[in-house]
Amino acid sequence: MLGACWNEVASGALMMISTMMSSLLNAKSGMVLIAALLTGAIDALPTSAEPERLAHVRVSEVTRPPPGWIEFCERQPGECASTTTTPRDFTLTPKAWRDLVRVNKRVNETIKPLTDLEHWGVVERWSYPDDGYGDCEDYVLLKRRMLIQSGWPREALLVTVVRDKKEEGHAVLTVTTDKGDYILDNQNEDILLWWKTGYRFVKRQSRPNPNVWVSLSNSRPAIATATSR
Repeated sequence: MLGACWNEVASGALMMISTMMSSLLNAKSGMVLIAALLTGAIDALPTSAEPERLAHVRVSEVTRPPPGWIEFCERQPGECASTTTTPRDFTLTPKAWRDLVRVNKRVNETIKPLTDLEHWGVVERWSYPDDGYGDCEDYVLLKRRMLIQSGWPREALLVTVVRDKKEEGHAVLTVTTDKGDYILDNQNEDILLWWKTGYRFVKRQSRPNPNVWVSLSNSRPAIATATSR
């Protein structure tokens, strides 16, 4: 009799434990689902700034602009206004992040890669890819123009020359924000903080004046051109 009684108690206890475990698992699943929904609701907006030493690339001395930029400004002086402005930290709001994602994705998907030699018959020519073709700096110029048209301040959008992972010259758009310097790149769909790209940063436009270029502290000697595959 004692054995039968013990089996009953044990069976009841096992059923109670099973019910409790099931409730806990359901609650945990619900919490995971809520967390996932909350994450999606902010469109992957970075929630906190990186340490100061990593958030912003360090600027060194003034250097010579790339020849491609100089020639671009000679052809389209209206696009290179040299008015000096006072830079300010641009707040990376959810809407601003969506602007970056939208513009980066649209330009990368719309423009077809073509070297300047194939496109124009010259080694280097910076231009807007209005005919649907361009190389890296042309992607950058279009993204910069579209973001300015969306209300972004010019001093937050800096044309930048880097060495890519193959040690080749490349151009990207640096977007300076209160959460760090983010990179818009035709070789990468993801928008990353500068130090996560794996690139060696060479030089870029200064924030106060787009026609004044500055060397970057982790760079090798400045290169004359920026080309893309």
